[in-house]
Amino acid sequence: MKYNQAADKLSKALAPKRFTHSLGVSKAAAELAETFGEDIEKSKMAGLLHDCARGISSNNLLQMAEGFGIVVDDVELSQPILVHAPLGAYLAKADYGIDDPEILKAITLHTTGAANMSKLEKIIYLADCIEPSRDYPGVDKLRMLAMRDLDAAVLAAFDQSLQFVIERGLLIHPATVEGRNYLLQRQNI
Repeated sequence: MKYNQAADKLSKALAPKRFTHSLGVSKAAAELAETFGEDIEKSKMAGLLHDCARGISSNNLLQMAEGFGIVVDDVELSQPILVHAPLGAYLAKADYGIDDPEILKAITLHTTGAANMSKLEKIIYLADCIEPSRDYPGVDKLRMLAMRDLDAAVLAAFDQSLQFVIERGLLIHPATVEGRNYLLQRQNI
């Protein structure tokens, strides 16, 4: 499916605010891809579809994940909204015809991150944090950092995500901790 077709279909599947966010992530991903030498078209598509499962209710997320054979961990059972990322990869393939494994993996990891992420995976994770409609303390600083140093920006985004989760008393997904630790260890090599 071409980008414009996917955008048209997605506009019908998501609430207007979520669709605007998805367009913003796509735009931010394209800018980051250009800056850091990643495939712009892949980045745009992954950014566009990263939240394609976000309009699904928490109960349905878990049921659909089970139907696709997605293994859900204890953190995701406790916070089903996290399942929208791996489920989104399945829907991107089934509903939007995306078969590029790099795009699908970037969609899967866009919420929690992980250790040893590819450049595309980092770009989508970061684009989700800095897209133009995002407005939270520190986002402008993160946007500036994102245009200079991809790993430093992803590390800062991990830190902000962890602070957000801790302040709300939520469970921390181990993949986020692993991603942060991996980047910190790479700094020290």
